[in-house]
Amino acid sequence: MAMNIGKDVKLAAQNLRKGELVGIPTETVYGLAGNALSEDAVLKIYAAKNRPQFNPLILHIAHIDQLNKLGLSLPFKAMELAARFSPGPITFLVPKSEKIPDIVTAGTPAVAIRIPDHPLTLELLREIDFPLAAPSANPSGYVSPTTALHVFEQLGDMVSYILDGGECRVGLESTIISFLGEEPELLRYGGAPLEAIEAVIGPVKLPEKGYSDNPVAPGMLARHYATAHPLLLGNMNSLLEQHQGKRLATISFREEAKGIPATHQFILSPSGSLEEAAKRLFAAMRMADSMDIDLIIAERFPEQGLGKAINDRLNRASTPA
Repeated sequence: MAMNIGKDVKLAAQNLRKGELVGIPTETVYGLAGNALSEDAVLKIYAAKNRPQFNPLILHIAHIDQLNKLGLSLPFKAMELAARFSPGPITFLVPKSEKIPDIVTAGTPAVAIRIPDHPLTLELLREIDFPLAAPSANPSGYVSPTTALHVFEQLGDMVSYILDGGECRVGLESTIISFLGEEPELLRYGGAPLEAIEAVIGPVKLPEKGYSDNPVAPGMLARHYATAHPLLLGNMNSLLEQHQGKRLATISFREEAKGIPATHQFILSPSGSLEEAAKRLFAAMRMADSMDIDLIIAERFPEQGLGKAINDRLNRASTPA
């Protein structure tokens, strides 16, 4: 198949109106987008990703004002967060309306909504008169894509067009906050740090159990973001000792791993920036996975800011001990 990648927003919109799928850039990761109000288009998303249909999708819109037309609304605290973080890497889980097909929400009574922060995709969303359902543009369970080429390599013939917006700026999926209960609840760590969210709306309830086999929101499956090679997460030095003699690749925050060739080391931020590390995480996981190795070893990151989201992704990608 010819590589159908470019910056033609009108062509992307035309394909979406026909019920086809389009790869879209966002600040978090690339999405696999279809008309959220068309059951046929949404079914194509599940089929292309080989995604279980009990795993809900996120609705992408261009502006909060579009919610009224969809029969949706945000409670006050969600509006406060939207004023601070939207467009941006935050998703709101709210009660759904009958205008949203059940297939989008996997039959649950709630819908996840966000406004992505990427000029090409915002232009696309303004060009069409329907919201986009858009999970990450990769086979279900594998590492999320952060460039247009990643999308093409994995889903090339499933996607009619890939809108190329360059490398994703954040590199991790959005933070998901539920507004279904009496108090806001964190469902997924992501690109908007929990500390910054709590600075706006006060304490957020943390999940008793982070993962689920019956998720109420996207990105909650226990095994997710996984590499084909086994990935072990923990203390770098002790893992290296345990696996001497094996062909290894390493993923670390800022320090070099002893005894590993430089070509097999992925140091995500020598300067110690969690933002830079987050941006580079998925690309590093892909590169390591493409090597002729036995095992990927990753260290835990500081449990603060985006470090929590990085650890969440590595934890779910890791092979159980």
